[in-house]
Amino acid sequence: MKVFRGFKHPGIAPACALTIGNFDGVHRGHQAMLALLKNEASHRRIASCVMTFEPHPRDYFAALLHKPELAPKRIATLRDKLTELARCGIDQVVVIPFDASLAQQKPEAFIDEVLLQGLGVRYVLVGDDFRFGAQRAGDYAMLDAAGQQRGFDVARMNSYEVHGLRVSSSAVRSALNDGNMAEVTRLLGRPFSISGHVIHGRKLGRSLGASQEGATDGFRTLNLRFDHGQPAASGIFVVQVHGLGPQVLTGVANLGQRPSLDANDVNGGRVLLEVHCFDWPSPLGAEGGYGKIIHVELLHKLHDELKYDSFEALTKGIAKDCDDARAYFASLQGQTHRHITRDRI
Repeated sequence: MKVFRGFKHPGIAPACALTIGNFDGVHRGHQAMLALLKNEASHRRIASCVMTFEPHPRDYFAALLHKPELAPKRIATLRDKLTELARCGIDQVVVIPFDASLAQQKPEAFIDEVLLQGLGVRYVLVGDDFRFGAQRAGDYAMLDAAGQQRGFDVARMNSYEVHGLRVSSSAVRSALNDGNMAEVTRLLGRPFSISGHVIHGRKLGRSLGASQEGATDGFRTLNLRFDHGQPAASGIFVVQVHGLGPQVLTGVANLGQRPSLDANDVNGGRVLLEVHCFDWPSPLGAEGGYGKIIHVELLHKLHDELKYDSFEALTKGIAKDCDDARAYFASLQGQTHRHITRDRI
């Protein structure tokens, strides 16, 4: 999949079937739309293309109005969004910077300058609530009329439902806010996950708990940045980690701003995903995780972030989280064993 920042690049396909949206989370409704887009592109023998925005339009207007509460909590980083779009088989993605120029562009100019001149659209697929252009003045009817006049097809896809529930990014955010990871999995069609490069932190975790019986390396963590100030999920989670070797590793993770630690630490109070793996792969060595790209699935929420009064209390809290996470995985193995036994009977 090719990724372009803006649409003025020579490598962009001369003609495409296009869909437009933020695609935060790339949930099952998005996936259904992308499957339809791919089919239409294949029949027309043109590239399938997604246009998305960074920052999110609501981020832009929240900053413009100095009202950060108007910005949506982000489900996924741009990296994870692009990864999921690639998994859906899209040929190219055009990431448009949402700025004052785009916010003020009239719908007619957007159609002419971006869709036709910039991307050579032959087919445009939009959602049932699609609006575009300055003041959100453009809608499906306007786009459809322009298509009939300018020679491109326009289609609209109705809402996608699972068990009577409309699948949307808002529904995913709500489930993440509630810590209902099973519902999140149903809406996404996969476990909620975060990926990225492992970065250096204060290396405090390796000293926490190192004096406990049987603990030789404390609670060493793998740190990933979540490049948005308001993640849709936060708290302590049971996780699985991919990317550190052939085996999937189990562990526990903190997603948030770590209220028990100094906000002026090396990561500047940024949102981090800090992952502690129960079984560290010995071939990596003590420092072998840094710089690697890992993929972390957040399977079950244990609790919200807590502020501990001392490092001793923090150590005990982390130890309990590890115990609870191990108990969660043990319960899954018990369920699997019961299913196998029932099947044999």
